[in-house]
Amino acid sequence: MTGTVRLTVAQAVVRFLAAQQVERDSVTNRFFAGCFGIFGHGNVAGIGQALLEDQLADGGPRLRYRHARNEQAMVHAAVGYARHRDRLAAFVCAASVGPGSTNMVTGAALATINRLPVLLLPSDVFATRVANPVLQELEDPRSLEVSVNDAFRPVSRYFDRIQRPDQLPAALLAAMRVLTDPVETGAVTLSLPQDVQAEAAEWPAQMFVDRVWHVARPVPEPAALERALRVIRSAERPLLVAGGGVIYSDATEALRGLVELTGIPVTESQAGKGSLSYDHPQSVGAIGATGTTAANTLAAEADVVIGVGTRFSDFTTASRSVFANPDVRFVNLNVASFDAHKLSATALVADARTGLVALADGLSDWRVGGAHRERAIRLAGEWDATVQAAYDGDHSPLPAQSEVIGSVNTLIGPRDVVVCAAGSMPGDMHKLWRTRDRKGYHVEYGFSCMGYEIAGGLGVKLAVLDQRELGHDDREVVVMVGDGSYLMMATELVTAVAEDIKLTVVLVQNHGYASIGALSEQLGSQRFGTRYRYRTETGLDGDVLPVDLAANAASLGADVFAVHGVDELRAVLPKALASTRTTVVHVETDPQVTAPDSPAWWDVPVAEVSALDSTRAARAAYDQHKQAQRHHLNPADTVEEI
Repeated sequence: MTGTVRLTVAQAVVRFLAAQQVERDSVTNRFFAGCFGIFGHGNVAGIGQALLEDQLADGGPRLRYRHARNEQAMVHAAVGYARHRDRLAAFVCAASVGPGSTNMVTGAALATINRLPVLLLPSDVFATRVANPVLQELEDPRSLEVSVNDAFRPVSRYFDRIQRPDQLPAALLAAMRVLTDPVETGAVTLSLPQDVQAEAAEWPAQMFVDRVWHVARPVPEPAALERALRVIRSAERPLLVAGGGVIYSDATEALRGLVELTGIPVTESQAGKGSLSYDHPQSVGAIGATGTTAANTLAAEADVVIGVGTRFSDFTTASRSVFANPDVRFVNLNVASFDAHKLSATALVADARTGLVALADGLSDWRVGGAHRERAIRLAGEWDATVQAAYDGDHSPLPAQSEVIGSVNTLIGPRDVVVCAAGSMPGDMHKLWRTRDRKGYHVEYGFSCMGYEIAGGLGVKLAVLDQRELGHDDREVVVMVGDGSYLMMATELVTAVAEDIKLTVVLVQNHGYASIGALSEQLGSQRFGTRYRYRTETGLDGDVLPVDLAANAASLGADVFAVHGVDELRAVLPKALASTRTTVVHVETDPQVTAPDSPAWWDVPVAEVSALDSTRAARAAYDQHKQAQRHHLNPADTVEEI
């Protein structure tokens, strides 16, 4: 195609984005599923006008617009969508000048930390500066080129500000390169001054032709593969840690093939949960600070740890205390060199699926010892019995959170998706949730952002619906959210109702920040500032507040069941799942009843001096735990071995 097309910058952005495609394994699809947007001064006549023109175009919209209610929430929804689509599709998020744009910064950090693609289009002040200072402009006296949108720089994988129309083509191509690269991906921000958005220019017609971005599957470098195989073959008590990269690479079958061949037991990070079905013989469950007794016992003894697609966060390593063998060595298979080299590992930089296949080929004649395999199976069975006991508990008058989790887990379908993010629930679910499908567990624990749950669930359901149209997906989406996180951001219930996108939300009410309350008590801070209570002369320690979150959810347009106890919950859940409307199930729990746990640790420093006995006791325990913390400087291979 030759010639030029006269369009505004905003119109050119919309038309370009609509033409972008992505291909992996010979399957091609549109990369952008649509655009969330909230309009104000700065984008209502720019991106807003361009989207309106696109929606009214012959043949229907190229880039479908969806109306969000909160800017941070719409980024969370975009993240949920991208994660369910294995990073092969994404959303655009557009916001107005000033607070509308900075509201997206938290969502940008979440996307980047979780390595998930989302394109942000925050509006900016006038590039020409002819009218400045405009409403909501920062007006930094050090430099007029600084705006609040510079806050996106540290939380974006790529940031650019389009000051002139002729800067746009290069910026858009750079943005797409990052968004579609599994190593580089995260939040990409193109800051668009409001006057530039409305400015017209002549654009090459080739700019708007369908463009395919190919997602490669890098293979291991032969010498690195040989080093990794040598380390694994030396192991007597190996352990594999499956991370989110196993899911995103669609490598679950390759993982199963490797561990069934070798007998290596498999643990899972939060992002990697579902890499193996919970009842697979090699599955020993969650690892780390929120891990199972089975996984953490094996981790403490492991002489070789194989990380696949994990970034080894502090929760996964129990703040570098769970891998206790003084001679432990690591082999890290990861598409990102940054993550592959962590913990002094032998780095195997490759796609998770191709890397697992290569490892299986190289280990075709190698097996773990029978005693190690049998011990892993026995420990996993013991933990599964513990889970069942937690599911079947009979606490009254209020149930334990573990009973609620068990009820939901038992009643939803094997391919349904549970979504969670913050509070005590993610830790309990990591240990207790029985995952049966690689896409059945969606817990955002990279940023663990309160308020993610409902918005993220909306994004997951949009991905399910898009896949359903292609005949690939048919799942219910169940959001698990505590009262503290619900109060942070329930707004996208309105979006779900308006868009006729059905969610089932299980709202657990325990009248405070139960997770931080328990942590506060553990650290000697006596649950200070973590309860929702009336203020008295001595502090916020009065009666429970008369907050009715069930009524709140109903006021936002959702159908609501307010249940009392597990029996009512189990009776109502099938009705909520069968409904075609967004439904909230409200249930109160007892925050004092904790879920079963392993003795793993999480490093949260305690005051070194204090007048409080509780704090001094907590500091003594903290100092004891610190002695188990290690730098993991053992080389995975040595010159002598090579």
